Amino acid sequence: MSDLQPQPLDDRLRTRLACSLLLIRVGIFSVFAMWTIDKFINPEHAAAVFKKFYGISELSEMLAYGVGGVQSVILIAFLVGAFRTWTYGIILVLHAISTFSSWSAYIDPWTYPHLLFFAAIPMLSACVALWLLREFDTYTVDGCRKPTVQPTTAQ
Repeated sequence: MSDLQPQPLDDRLRTRLACSLLLIRVGIFSVFAMWTIDKFINPEHAAAVFKKFYGISELSEMLAYGVGGVQSVILIAFLVGAFRTWTYGIILVLHAISTFSSWSAYIDPWTYPHLLFFAAIPMLSACVALWLLREFDTYTVDGCRKPTVQPTTAQ
């Protein structure tokens, strides 16, 4: 049995953790925002992506706009940290689907532009980390609404 007892995190560490999680959230948002904007600016490209990677061959322009609209609402909630369990989870699932649907690019990384797909892996790791640490992401709408969690660490 361990003698280690959980100790409260000091304010300095809590602030650094919150800042780090905010930066991760903004970084993930920036990538998803480009994918979302693409659905409005270039719906033909969105349709080609859906066909090639998700097997959805008939994505109309209106449906691309609809998907982009729903994604926009989720992204805004994600950016401001509202409904963290749900929005962080949805972003994680969407990015996991995107990452795993590109499996053929990972098998043949030296064919252009497959090497670029590897950037999805650290982003997926960031999505997982953000979801796991969501209670400590306090620079959020949820963080303002709920009492601050007192994270602890073993000494």
